[in-house]
Amino acid sequence: MTAITLVQGDITRQSADAIVNAANSSLLGGGGVDGAIHRRGGPAILAECRELRASRYGKGLPTGQAVATTAGDLDARWVVHTVGPVWSATEDRSGLLASCHREALRVADELGARTVAFPAISTGVYRWPVEDAARIAVDTVRATPTAVEEVRFVLFDDRAYQAFARQLG
Repeated sequence: MTAITLVQGDITRQSADAIVNAANSSLLGGGGVDGAIHRRGGPAILAECRELRASRYGKGLPTGQAVATTAGDLDARWVVHTVGPVWSATEDRSGLLASCHREALRVADELGARTVAFPAISTGVYRWPVEDAARIAVDTVRATPTAVEEVRFVLFDDRAYQAFARQLG
């Protein structure tokens, strides 16, 4: 059974086999978690992302999908990039947010990762309500068969940490 743990802090400071990046579809860096991972991980991550764009993902990584690169200078072996959905009040996109977690775990399994650190996907500039994102993330990880031994949700602030803690209840 996969252990689910919570940490409040900076995901780029985590030691794990794989760190999940809440990427944008371009895979070329951005703000929030994405920008922080690219900055701290260094140029090797961007170089592999550019290769992915030049080969498999010419139009970008589709929302809900995941792909791995090196972790560069991070204390991890891989970064698993996944593109979360933008929250919408008029369209239910929760299946895409769940897919981000399932696909990241699938990629982690293919790599042989045993510890995976996730951010609160889509809760930043994509405006997903953190309580709902926490419910989807925790429920999806619990329901997804995986060889990953520990999923660590790394939450940037106390509000997100508390929302995830309530889901683990």
